[in-house]
Amino acid sequence: MLMQCGKVIEAIERSFPPYCACDWDNVGLLVGDEKRAVRRILLALDATEDVIEQAVKKKADLLITHHPMIFRAVKRITADDFTGRRILRLAKEGIAYYAMHTNYDSCFMGEQAARRLGLLDTEVLEPVADGQEEAFGIGKIGRLPCETTLRACAELVKSTFGISSVRIFGDGGHMVKKVAVVPGSGGGEINRAILAGADLLISGDIDHHEGIDAMAQGLVVIDAGHYGLEHIFAVDMAGFLADKLGGAVSVECAQEREPFWVL
Repeated sequence: MLMQCGKVIEAIERSFPPYCACDWDNVGLLVGDEKRAVRRILLALDATEDVIEQAVKKKADLLITHHPMIFRAVKRITADDFTGRRILRLAKEGIAYYAMHTNYDSCFMGEQAARRLGLLDTEVLEPVADGQEEAFGIGKIGRLPCETTLRACAELVKSTFGISSVRIFGDGGHMVKKVAVVPGSGGGEINRAILAGADLLISGDIDHHEGIDAMAQGLVVIDAGHYGLEHIFAVDMAGFLADKLGGAVSVECAQEREPFWVL
């Protein structure tokens, strides 16, 4: 069976509208033709060369990623740089490419992360746009079912998201109850988490100064890495597309792993 690329995009954007993306973002169909017939979709966090080769081998017609491969203005497309090579490879193979970044974050990513952690009574941490029933936005804040130690919460994050390590700013015995979770880079949300009364921020890409400044203001931090909290995208979207497209298109997740290792 098959479906036009544009119809797949319509199904996605009914639930993850582009207006929910941050104004600095680049979401939508970035390579290809909406009229292209789609039989197979491959999902991934990033459009790396390895992921694109997987799309070629699996004969995918559409590659959907969370992070946009094309982020800033592109003045030329040549094989002289890695982005140009990837765009040319997709075009040569006739693979359309679609990115859904902060619109997905605002509508679903934070909620999914909070559910996995068992947070209760959650609210949006940073509103981006207002929907018909609830505010969309980046991150969630809620409470754990019971107060626990920072160390125990760090172990929960590792096991829940299937990652090998986390970085912790704070004493392992520190007790936490109210938690803000921001998949991706959350350094910019530290002050908002503090103002919301969070005991703990779970996020990624927290640098040295952000971490120690957060602790100085009473907020402990678990840095699970950018990949660590966001790799849930592919599996979650696979379920979404299988439901919305009714089996009309084959949907598969690319094989990905943490992009670095710790010695």
